[in-house]
Amino acid sequence: MLDIEITGDQRCTVFHPVGELDAFTVAMLRERLADLGAVSALVVDLSDVPFIDSSGLGALIGGIRRARELGGDVAVVSARPSVNRLLATTGFDRIASVTPSFDEAMAVLSRTDEG
Repeated sequence: MLDIEITGDQRCTVFHPVGELDAFTVAMLRERLADLGAVSALVVDLSDVPFIDSSGLGALIGGIRRARELGGDVAVVSARPSVNRLLATTGFDRIASVTPSFDEAMAVLSRTDEG
């Protein structure tokens, strides 16, 4: 089961999946990421994601690339050691900034806006 919360304000849009990102939930994940359209700043909050398989990882990468193609910037929140290991091992952390907290993700996005 996957639930996805999307919130936002003038500063950024927060994409917060709750549940596993796997072959069973990847279609919903892709659809909701595509629904975002153009956003100037996106925080993908993985703090409530206990497991990601290759299909979920691929969908996240596709969503991040799409957001960037539309002119947005992305930061990812990941506080779970198992998810952090996966993101580091696969090189995901070279595609997007991965931070342990929402505040740090917002700081990364703020630095990007300034530079």
